[in-house]
Amino acid sequence: MHIDKPKLKKEFLLITLIIAAFALPLFAQNPARLSKKILLVPLDDRPPCLQFTVEMGKIGDAEIVAPPKELLGRFTTPGDSDKIIEWLKTQDLKSFDAAIVALDMTTYGGLVAMRRYGDTTAEIALRRLEVFRDIKKRAPKLPVYAQSVIMRLAPTGDGVNEAYRDKLANWAEISPYPENKLQTAKLEKEIPAAVLTDYKRARERDLRVNLQAIDLVKEKTIDYLILSQDDAKPKGIHVADRERLIEQTKRLNLTEKIAVQPGADEVSMLLLARATNALYKTAPRIKAVYSSEELSNKAMPFEDRALKETVSFHIKAVGAREVASEKEADLLFYVYPSRFETGRAASFAQEIADQIKRNKRIIVADIDPKGDVQGGDPKFTFELTKRGVFPELYSYASWNTAGNTIGTTLPQGVVFAAAHGKLLKSDQVASRVWTAQNWFTLHRVLDDFYYHTEVRAKAKQLIAENKWNSLRLSDEANARVEDLSTKLMRAAFDDFTAAYFRSQSVLQKNVRCAKPSNLTFDLPWNRTFEAEIDFDLQCQIANR
Repeated sequence: MHIDKPKLKKEFLLITLIIAAFALPLFAQNPARLSKKILLVPLDDRPPCLQFTVEMGKIGDAEIVAPPKELLGRFTTPGDSDKIIEWLKTQDLKSFDAAIVALDMTTYGGLVAMRRYGDTTAEIALRRLEVFRDIKKRAPKLPVYAQSVIMRLAPTGDGVNEAYRDKLANWAEISPYPENKLQTAKLEKEIPAAVLTDYKRARERDLRVNLQAIDLVKEKTIDYLILSQDDAKPKGIHVADRERLIEQTKRLNLTEKIAVQPGADEVSMLLLARATNALYKTAPRIKAVYSSEELSNKAMPFEDRALKETVSFHIKAVGAREVASEKEADLLFYVYPSRFETGRAASFAQEIADQIKRNKRIIVADIDPKGDVQGGDPKFTFELTKRGVFPELYSYASWNTAGNTIGTTLPQGVVFAAAHGKLLKSDQVASRVWTAQNWFTLHRVLDDFYYHTEVRAKAKQLIAENKWNSLRLSDEANARVEDLSTKLMRAAFDDFTAAYFRSQSVLQKNVRCAKPSNLTFDLPWNRTFEAEIDFDLQCQIANR
């Protein structure tokens, strides 16, 4: 039998090429497994709770697995707690390295739902908490990090409750104090009785759930818990709830396992950073540096304690240690609340640039001290950009409250510090880490400054001109606002990303990134408060 070897060789090569043609796209869609895998049940479907946490996880080379988005609800439509619990029961929990779970989603259906009594009685909510015991039973070694919110003063603005929303918030602030008896009685006559009853029942139920969560920590079902105070003031009906939770935590000697602190939307990122530190066995030492010592001792808008205290709480929450000396610090946390101090933007930006030249690892928080912008300071952003600082930072944020900003930048910096120390030896992993790190930093500036400070102001102007309801836009109005915002954001995207990658970064000397592309913009809750911004970015390691 004669075998035509050249022909056979050609046929074999052809078959190989055909197989490769099919296999390569499949491989591209299924890259090597990330270093870690973390389960997430977010507070709700908004970008800070879901998108930010998922993308930040990638900085630590972690895949974040969350329930299908349709189960998480949308704005005033609660998430489906029972279906989420069923989804949790289908997961191979032993395949995860950690779990981060928002009690408010698993018990009520999210943050907005926890502010009203609705269909979730205290008995239903407490029964749903049993899912934590189920998780621990099925995966005893899985670290479980949980968050649960202490209800804020004001109800959610939904486009329907404008007539009494501010009055209810005012009642919640003054009613506990005898000197306000007459004003309290007057407000109680002006607020619909059913609304006030619902509000009180929601607060009572939420407190019972938070007390039960403390018990779950006591029995080691939950490994670490953050009880976070949503938007509040130094005085109000929330204070008694918060103090009771603090007292119970101290009584049970659980202060190292439970944090009672400001926050809400950002807490899953704090827990992600804590989980990352535990998984990679890191615990960075952090020194906070304030642009104003005076402002560091004042409470920022929508918060109930001094800025310095908020920073300290967040540092502890991520599993780091606050230190007083720069010499012993692994990370320097630059906190800027000085928007109204002439010349401080330039001098503080220069301090940061000088520290970068000394190879210091820098985290930056740009704080809105009045609460009227809810985004980055133009002067400070300009000074940082002019000095080419952004690509050199471990992290940056500037959105909404001080807690939101601190609770975003601090976790990013901490997660990247862990990755920088543990994960960059492999080019493949390093490429993933640098892609995620650059994406997140770019995203912060685009969202926190360009959207919240510049574009959002123009979007709100369009809404006002058309006399649309800003608390909840119609789908048609929302589409028009999105169109305007998208156009403006694309111009900012092109300009800022070009400037960002034009810098000769010392930190990223071996990193090469393709031009960012495919920017998308969406207002997921038909209001301007939060935007979902996405884009494509790919970075690679080169020349090392």
